[in-house]
Amino acid sequence: MLERLNAFIQTLVNTSQSGEFAMDDTRVLIVALCFQVMEADGTISEAERKVLRKSVKDHYPLDNSKLEALLAAGKRAENEAVDFYHFTSELKRRLDSDQRLELVGVLWDIVYADGVRNEMEDHILWRIADLLAVSDRDRIISRQNAAARAGQSGDMAGDSDAP
Repeated sequence: MLERLNAFIQTLVNTSQSGEFAMDDTRVLIVALCFQVMEADGTISEAERKVLRKSVKDHYPLDNSKLEALLAAGKRAENEAVDFYHFTSELKRRLDSDQRLELVGVLWDIVYADGVRNEMEDHILWRIADLLAVSDRDRIISRQNAAARAGQSGDMAGDSDAP
């Protein structure tokens, strides 16, 4: 029994030292969710990638190799996911309300990075915010703030704040 526990602990230590991230690491879940938002419109732009990299660097003190490892782990997790419920349910448990709202803001920053906001992105952000227990009011304010940061009006043709 003690040997199994020791082996398990060694696996955790070796994983963190090798620069790899566990698939249930909160940071991996966040990055995977970001990738899902990036792919909502069918294209991942270089501008979206830059916003993701900057956001991750701003929130986590990682050197470039660890940053690349985290992005790769997040992309792998996103590729293996059936939907975003797994990510949102875990993040809802792990993050406090301010952190969840900040995450929604980061997701809106990614949406606005390429200069285009579309219905698919609106829908996915509405669902994610709802699953994270971020109110409609806070989601809309977060969207408006992200649009302002991006120098855009936040409007789109047929704009509405309902899903």
